[in-house]
Amino acid sequence: MIDLKLVQKQPEVLAKALADRHSELDVNEFLGLDARRRALLAEVEALKSQRNTASGQVAALKREGKDAGSLLAELGGLSDRIKELDGQTAQAKADVEAWLMRVPNIPDASVPVGRDETENVEVTRWGTPRRFDFPVREHGDLGVALGGLDFERAARLTGSRFVVSLGWAARLDRALVNFFLDQHTRHENYIEVCPPYMVNRATMTGTGQLPKFEEDLFKLREWDYYLIPTAEVPLTNLHAGEVLDEADLPRAYCAATPCFRSEAGSAGKDTRGIIRMHQFTKVEMVRFAHPDDSFNQLELMCGHARHLLELLELPYRVITLCTGDMGFGSAKTYDVEVWLPAQNTYREISSCSNCGDFQARRADIRFKPKGGKAAFVHTLNGSGLPTGRAIAAILENGQQRDGSVRLPKALVPYMDGVEAIEP
Repeated sequence: MIDLKLVQKQPEVLAKALADRHSELDVNEFLGLDARRRALLAEVEALKSQRNTASGQVAALKREGKDAGSLLAELGGLSDRIKELDGQTAQAKADVEAWLMRVPNIPDASVPVGRDETENVEVTRWGTPRRFDFPVREHGDLGVALGGLDFERAARLTGSRFVVSLGWAARLDRALVNFFLDQHTRHENYIEVCPPYMVNRATMTGTGQLPKFEEDLFKLREWDYYLIPTAEVPLTNLHAGEVLDEADLPRAYCAATPCFRSEAGSAGKDTRGIIRMHQFTKVEMVRFAHPDDSFNQLELMCGHARHLLELLELPYRVITLCTGDMGFGSAKTYDVEVWLPAQNTYREISSCSNCGDFQARRADIRFKPKGGKAAFVHTLNGSGLPTGRAIAAILENGQQRDGSVRLPKALVPYMDGVEAIEP
């Protein structure tokens, strides 16, 4: 959530941000709602002051033994009107808060202005895409041919956009989780967490999934609980309602969890393979930072995602998302895209974002500076990494002419010495 005072005092700042994001929200709508809230609040406060004065006059008349009937009748009318206005004021306040909940974060000044993904800006590349002297096969076809991915049985068990991993594929998924977590916890000082995979409405609201993205979530029918779309949700809300010590910043957490997404807006996209699934495993990174240090932390976290791909010997590129392609809660986002030979393009495998104080305001996460007032922390999140897309990249980049797949050297110890997946 953005700062209410900023919208009230500098509506032109939000108007520009919304225009840059190509949002349909109109700041004038907010100004109208807020003006009504203020007018109702002023009216009800004036009436309450009038009621207090009248109450004092009634008490004085009674002490003097005089008739206070007319004033008592006036008090009754005032109380009825105040009760009515209190209800209208509460609704006006709720309308303002509901409008603010729909507002995306304000992009940082360093974010390129653009309409969509075609106007994202490339930052850097690493690695050289391999040249093949035989026809390149897609990861889904390779996985099926090697007996590790079974889409047909998954469809019978559940439906489309699910997969059953067998043998080497299940083992590789587990190996990647352990590899990613070991890198984060042993070398990058993240605290490993095993959070709930279901969270309540307040938790989903704290990170911005609700109310805007409810159709993308899986909700339990009999409970007001949701399956997490990413571990960002429980990890960021670990400190909801808390005030952290300044000396504790930055704080870094990671977790490997299943992720559940309805993919409501992706009909017809990535229907082959394991790029876009309803259920997938991902290691997530979350950081809590001092406002003066959060963009340094963004560079650091993005570097952690990149390092994993380098260890896996997978070519990648980094892009800065433009204003029209950024996520709802982000102030700045880097996408790390891995090379997929069968598609002859780079595809997103990690998205690292600085959300500023946007999520902290919603979840009420603050820190206490020495000698100062409590202020909102900045929250950051990034994929580090999803196992499914990593497996897709490993299969396509490591495929050999004889149908086998060479595994990255860094994974061999995690696969008990297995260096290749054989037909």
